[in-house]
Amino acid sequence: MVTIFFLTSCAVYKIQDATKPFDMNAKWIMLPMINHSDTPDAGASASDIAATLIRSRGITQLASYDNQADSKKVLELDQNKQLTEAINWAKQQDYNYGLSGSVQEWRYKSGLDGEPATGITLTVIDLDSGQTVWSASGSRTGWGRESVSGVAHKLLAILIDGLGLR
Repeated sequence: MVTIFFLTSCAVYKIQDATKPFDMNAKWIMLPMINHSDTPDAGASASDIAATLIRSRGITQLASYDNQADSKKVLELDQNKQLTEAINWAKQQDYNYGLSGSVQEWRYKSGLDGEPATGITLTVIDLDSGQTVWSASGSRTGWGRESVSGVAHKLLAILIDGLGLR
């Protein structure tokens, strides 16, 4: 296991390399991202951006977990339980890897400029073993003229580049 630190003007990123290279033809699933921020649906927004970035790096078999597949099922409010259910479902569907994570911050800072700020952690789970095989975490702020999603996109791109895809 190798740990690499990237130092930028905005944050320190810690990336844990996968123990083996990822198979570009493996079946991936975008699992729910836990939202620890005060912004509703920040996890879903980060998940959508991450899915687009993963696809742009060559992962063509990426599905998204639909937690409302059963219309009679009540929406689960416990995000950890929802993630566990998604992982168990993905294992039954023979997916190889699951991409998940959490959002710690997704907001505009208070003050005159109102700079956007994001903090995100990503994890890749080997669904055969249940082990986390890769993880990355970072935070980033932007200028007052930028959007939170734009700053999150830049951060997620840096984190996902640590997967070594392509």
